[in-house]
Amino acid sequence: MNTETAGALCIVCAEATEEHTEAFCNACGGVYHLNQRADLPGKDCGEVWINEDHQALEFACNTCLYPEEAAAPGLDDILDLGEASSAVGISEETLLVAVEQGTLAGRRMAGGTVIVTRRDVVEFANRQA
Repeated sequence: MNTETAGALCIVCAEATEEHTEAFCNACGGVYHLNQRADLPGKDCGEVWINEDHQALEFACNTCLYPEEAAAPGLDDILDLGEASSAVGISEETLLVAVEQGTLAGRRMAGGTVIVTRRDVVEFANRQA
């Protein structure tokens, strides 16, 4: 586990990880919650198991394990820049510039509101850290 990434945002729920709850998905490479300590509280946003063929641990986030549930974002997964800013701790101005430059996927609605998906903004924030 890389302690430099502790506190990264979970690719599944967009909440900060702690050192004992951080894992890396073998499928997408994203950081997700996986409580690795029975004596400390923590949540799980994915799984780990032993690969019988390779006799090695495999890690996967719930988004990659259950893609049909993650394929179409629900309304809770669509954020305006204010919500996105609050979720990841990056200013709305920075997020807007990223959308305009194409480094963050987003869309301007007819009323002028810019929207992004929770997953995209979390991935962007983790790249900035």
